[in-house]
Amino acid sequence: MVRTLNQIMLQLPCLENSKRDELFCYEEALVNAKMKQKMPTWIHIQASSSRRAYAFLMCLSISLRITSAFTVGGQTKGKTFLLKSMLTVNTQQTLQTQYHLASTRSNGEASQDKTNKKQTKPTTLSRPERKAWERAKKENGSQANGPGQVKNGVLMSKQVNQKRTRKKVYKLHSQAVSELTSESSAEDVMRAIKRAQNNHDVHDLRNIERFLLEECDIDFAYGYRGSLLARLAVAALHMNNHPLARIALDIRSAEYRSSMLPLESAAIIRGLLRVHNVTHARDILENELNLEPFLAERSDEYIDPLSSEEGQELFIHRASAICSFASRHFYENEPEMALNACNMLVEMGRVAKRTKLTAEQLEIPWLRILQGAAQCEAAMRQQAEPNIKLPVNVVYGVLNAMLSGFPLTKDNRVYETLSNALVRRVEFVTGAVDMDTFPPAEGRGEAVFIGRSNVGKSSLVNMITNRKSLAYTSKRPGKTQQFNFFSVNDKPELKREIKYGDDTSGTRDRDCFYMVDVPGFGFAQVPQKIRQEWSDLLEEYLTSRSNLKVVFHLVDARHGTTSEDERIMKQVGRILPVAKGNFTYVVVLTKADKNVKGSAKQNGGYGAVSDQVVETVRETMRNSKVGHAPIVLTSSETKLGRDDMWRYLRLAAEG
Repeated sequence: MVRTLNQIMLQLPCLENSKRDELFCYEEALVNAKMKQKMPTWIHIQASSSRRAYAFLMCLSISLRITSAFTVGGQTKGKTFLLKSMLTVNTQQTLQTQYHLASTRSNGEASQDKTNKKQTKPTTLSRPERKAWERAKKENGSQANGPGQVKNGVLMSKQVNQKRTRKKVYKLHSQAVSELTSESSAEDVMRAIKRAQNNHDVHDLRNIERFLLEECDIDFAYGYRGSLLARLAVAALHMNNHPLARIALDIRSAEYRSSMLPLESAAIIRGLLRVHNVTHARDILENELNLEPFLAERSDEYIDPLSSEEGQELFIHRASAICSFASRHFYENEPEMALNACNMLVEMGRVAKRTKLTAEQLEIPWLRILQGAAQCEAAMRQQAEPNIKLPVNVVYGVLNAMLSGFPLTKDNRVYETLSNALVRRVEFVTGAVDMDTFPPAEGRGEAVFIGRSNVGKSSLVNMITNRKSLAYTSKRPGKTQQFNFFSVNDKPELKREIKYGDDTSGTRDRDCFYMVDVPGFGFAQVPQKIRQEWSDLLEEYLTSRSNLKVVFHLVDARHGTTSEDERIMKQVGRILPVAKGNFTYVVVLTKADKNVKGSAKQNGGYGAVSDQVVETVRETMRNSKVGHAPIVLTSSETKLGRDDMWRYLRLAAEG
């Protein structure tokens, strides 16, 4: 069908019900054409017979609200515009006739038209025309008449059928958007959906549903209908209207597959999880927020697809959706499914660096996930028989995700929540000066902190446990002069049991362990004989303590390794292959905040270590046969490295 400003092609074989809707489309295009051009517009009508052509022309004249006399072969004067029509009838004999139709809406005659309204004479039809009109009326019912009526062979063209030309209106309770019509914008529909959701307005949601599903076509608002359907599905899920949500999602998936936005998919997943529809949420996650195409593609310019704007947006919203899975399952006491989501975050963390995103851009809600994990762990501890297939503490699953490669913010609330979930009870239980006075292991793991005096062992212990005065700190070196044992998550009265041998009530948690603060060497103001005794006791402890899981060797990051540190590294390198505990050796560079100019606040809370110090430490480690050991940068002042320390403390908690 051809439509131009100068010519509008109309084809109407008969006046059937299926064709009546087309008539009004033609009418609207015709009116627009003549209003824009302000000149006669040609109309070509094709019909199977002259009678039907006449009937269609009359129906068209009424639908255009032509209130003047309908004449054939003549011209009406004094009108605001002239509508010129050429009729072509496809019969055995080709008939071409010119009709001149006009409308009365001139400004000068507006008032006169009102006064002469009752005096306007109706047009008298010929007998063939009247019969054609009556047959059309009989075939199509009373609604097929169009806006005019025929009485006694007379066409009453001023009577307009308002029902045929009225636009569908969907009334709403909102004052800002009181109704939705075909002329409504996408912003109006979005505002209406948000209001219906916030106010739980079922009436408005029902009318919005009818408008989007019945009135709007696929190209509504330049294809924005898919986003409106996604928002409608979220509102329907919020109001527990699951059938509507399902219909909206099916239409969105079928018709707007190529224009789906990651933001919409993540919002739908959160809505589905809210109503416990995990299966459908997982399907959307894998189908609409899949990272595999970006992981496999490589462009000729060697630009990483994950660092593109599209890849970053997909990565952000996939991570957000997975975080919704993790937190929802933790709060609903479903640790297996929550840890599965954490493992998915671990996989994403391994490629997070490729996206070049910052922690502020990702906005991963670690605090909410940790709070949910802590709540889930507290509920699991109340169970009579714990699930041995799970970690000793599900919070370690969240910690693995945090340390998998995601950029982390320096939010103290996150670490306080993590520390309080991993260290629920901690107390000093005993101080030992020989192996006989060591507390019995009984399945508890141990983490020991060694290093020279004034390196910051006690401060590091306090930082890890989020306690201010658990281990006593002093400016005078050598304050610690015994092996101090601290119990973590153990029996409430373990200290009395160890000291006096009493049987105490209560049980220890699965993630209990010992932290051991060893006396320092070097600057300790003690006799050489005592320092030698400490050294011998340390070697015996590292060799024979079977429950020892991790050894933290603290080195001052300002100066690097000293002769005393080198001696300890060689001692560990000699003991490590034959130790009963098969422990993990970790080098910790402390006081990193002292290596930057200005205050820690001015430097963003980070520390630094010079390349020379790092190279010296690495060289000493290689010469001592512990070159494979990891290095952790810490600062008790800025709390740097506290998350990394728990990565290795987990080995002691797992026993």
